[in-house]
Order: sequence, then structure tokens, then C-alpha cells
Amino acid sequence: MNTECKIGFDNEKYLKMQSEHIRQRIAQFGDKLYLEFGGKLYDDFHASRVLPGFKPDSKLQMLLQLKDEAEIVIVINSGDIEKNKIRGDLGITYDVDVIRLINVFSKIGLYVSSVVLTRYKEQPSAIAFQRRLESQGIKVYHHFDIKGYPSDLQNIISDNGYGKNDYIETSRKLVVITAPGPGSGKMATCLSQLYHDHKRGLSSGYAKFETFPIWNLPLRHPVNLAYEAATSDLNDVNMIDPFHLEAYGKTTVNYNRDVEIFPVLNTMFEKILGESPYKSPTDMGVNMAGNCIVNDEVTQKAAKDEIIRRYYVGLCDFKKGLIFEDELMKLELLMKQANITAEDRKVVAAALKKEEETGLPAAAMELPDGTVLTGRTSDLLGAVSALLLNALKHMAGIDDSLFLMSPDVIEPIENLKVKHLGSNNPRLHTDETLIALSICANSDENAKKAFEQIENLRGCEVHSTVILSQVDERIFKRLGINLTCEPKYSN
Repeated sequence: MNTECKIGFDNEKYLKMQSEHIRQRIAQFGDKLYLEFGGKLYDDFHASRVLPGFKPDSKLQMLLQLKDEAEIVIVINSGDIEKNKIRGDLGITYDVDVIRLINVFSKIGLYVSSVVLTRYKEQPSAIAFQRRLESQGIKVYHHFDIKGYPSDLQNIISDNGYGKNDYIETSRKLVVITAPGPGSGKMATCLSQLYHDHKRGLSSGYAKFETFPIWNLPLRHPVNLAYEAATSDLNDVNMIDPFHLEAYGKTTVNYNRDVEIFPVLNTMFEKILGESPYKSPTDMGVNMAGNCIVNDEVTQKAAKDEIIRRYYVGLCDFKKGLIFEDELMKLELLMKQANITAEDRKVVAAALKKEEETGLPAAAMELPDGTVLTGRTSDLLGAVSALLLNALKHMAGIDDSLFLMSPDVIEPIENLKVKHLGSNNPRLHTDETLIALSICANSDENAKKAFEQIENLRGCEVHSTVILSQVDERIFKRLGINLTCEPKYSN
């Protein structure tokens, strides 16, 4: 089976060009550059989906080329700690993700110098988290709410504003400011440092590294529309940068929050530094991703697929009561702007057809070579569990009529679920199915061949005719499978 994916993005070119451009920006300022990292520094799966060829850890690999010059400061909103805010793609809280990021960065040789607790109000959970960090030898700083932020510049740029924040001690020329998610206070942290550095007679600068929207792609390019779909909950809107157009006569793309805040930022730079180094929000950025797209047709197709997936996520979230109708309407509008419909997702029709034939929930998977497989609900397995086994058999070249797992293995698991664990559904979830398969692989050659194909599921497309359990959703995420569901429950 041909599993080769089409590439639309040159990752090696990106690593080289991006690190060189950041070095140039460091040289533009004297002693230090604070680089705000928007989006995900690690595990950027959205970028890898819409820019085929982009590796999820590309930003991390790029930083490794600068590791002797760089240190990392992680910023987290104290209110998010108190609320146990969860990172949706990983299902872990922001504070747990900070610990994870520290471990990931340190393990590969990147220096994490400190953590900043922003909007600090002595929240009990924030205090407990600080103790945990300090017990691991991590320095912790506090930044506070500033009255009138971001409009009252006289108060912000004073000892009562940025001046009351802790000064973050740093030792390297490039200080990367990152966070587990949006709204953490990365930009405010950078500007606070500029204020403190200026008071200490140090020459420092600020730049922003935000992969999306890609500034040198058209406003309505599918890659940029996919970014809007991904951030529909933030009300981000892509727009032409009017400041760049006025200053240079060139059309570039930015998003509304940066355009709206730029006049304030510009005035802050002038007050802190004496003059602003930038004429537009686009000037502040250092993103080179748009220069590394090598096949626009492939990236457009990938981005359109992502918009459809986001639309289905929106449909299900609306059904669950997690979002309001206006967010769903925005996703529908993005679908129209990209000139696509739900029917463009091949697995949707296949899954619905299988459900119609069997009268029970069903699922379909598209493999990298274009083959579409289906799975149906049975007495032993749920539809997505059956689908996984069918896909693994297909990839391993095993006849579809052969059983990979004996009922003697499945039935004791069902018995445990129903009689001892209080489950009303005896059918195996995907995690239970994979565990059972791994057991069978020790004694059955076909099961072993199928089990060895699990890594090849990454990047496959799946559609379920019902909303899946959280367990099944997590398994698909961990396997790297792109899942969508019809907005209805099985019961």
C-alpha cells in the first residue's frame, strides 16, 4: 500500500531561514531581544495539518539551532491555574502543561530560566503551584493587574504600572516568552521587561513569532481561513494590515487584535525606547513560514480539509452546549469563503451509508492512499473499534474475514466492564480493543502483524456517525488520527 503523503512545505528550508531571520532581529537591538512566541512552541499539530511537511516540533527544532543564545521564560495566567483551565488538544490543565514543557525543553537542551505568574492575586492554587516549581529549582516571578491596561499609558508606563511587576532576571541575548495557551500575558510580559531594562540602562527589543495568519499569503487563502476556524472561540479575524499598507504600499495580512493594539504598542515603544522600531504590526513579526510553501495546491487542500474538520467540531460542541450559535455561524461562513461543503470530506458519506445499511452507529476511515474502509457496531465491538481493526488488517495485508482477536479474549473484558465496573455498554472502547490486540499479538502472528501497523494510522481521516466517548476521542488524538463526528449521540 502506498502511504506516501504529498508535501506542501519545506521543513528544512524553514528551520534554516527562520533561525537566520531571528538572528538578524537580535542584531537589530543592543543587549537583548524578547521574542513572544504565539501559538504552540511544541506539538503544533494544527500547523502540521495545514502545511503538510511542517513537523509538529519544527519551532522547537528551530530554537535548538539558537540554543546557546536563547533562554525560555514560560508565562501562565494565575487565574487559569485557579480555574483549572484545560488545554483542549492534550486534555491537561495549563499548570500541568507548564511542568510538561519545562521537562520537554530541559530534556533536549533548551534552558528554561523561570516561570512568570501573571495577573497574580495570591490565588491559593497559584501559591501551591509556585511551591511546586520552586521545589524543582525553577525561579518564579509575579506580574500584576495594571489599572487602565492597555489604554492608560501614563499609568501603565510608570512605577505603578510595569514598575510594580517583578523584574525577570535573564542572562542570554534571546529570551523566548511562551505560554501553555492564549490569554496568558506574553506580550505584557515582554513590554514590562522593556520598561525595566530601559530604567536599568539596557538596550532591548521586542519581536513576535506567530505562525498564523501567514502575513505574505492572501487574506482569503485557505491556510489563513483555517487559522480563523481554529480560533473561532477567540473572535480573531484576519485583516489587511492598514499600517503596513500606509507605510510601505504593500498588502500584508495580520489579525484584528494586533492591528487594534498597535497604536498603543507604538506609543509604548516611543515612551520606553524613545522611538518605535516598527511601523506596522507586520514589522513586529519574524515568521518565515510563507516563504517555505513549495506546493500551494497541496497546502490549500490540506487547509480546506482542516476547515471542514473544525466545522464538525463546532457542530458537536454546539450539540454539547459548549459554544454559542454565533461561533457555529462563523465556521459556516468560513466554509462558504473557502468554497467547500461537508460533502468534500470523503469519509462522511461512507460512514452515513454504512449506518443506513446496518441501522446502527458506523464509522469510516480514509487511508493515506485514498482507500476508504468502514466499521459497524457489533455485539462485541463499537463501530470505531471495529474500524481500527479493519484498517490494521488492511495495512498488514490480512484477509478481512479473519479474526484478529478471539471472543475468549474479548468476553472477559466485557464481563469485567458490566459486572464489576458498572458499565452499561459491554462493547470494547478503542483503548480496550488495542490492549486486547496487544495481548493476542503475543501468540497470534496475524495479530502481531496488525499491531505493528498502528504507527501507520497517523494522519488518517475518520468520521463517526455519532459523538464518541472522551476515551475514544483521546485515543484518536494520541494515534494522530483526524476525527470528526456527526452531532448526535448514540442513545
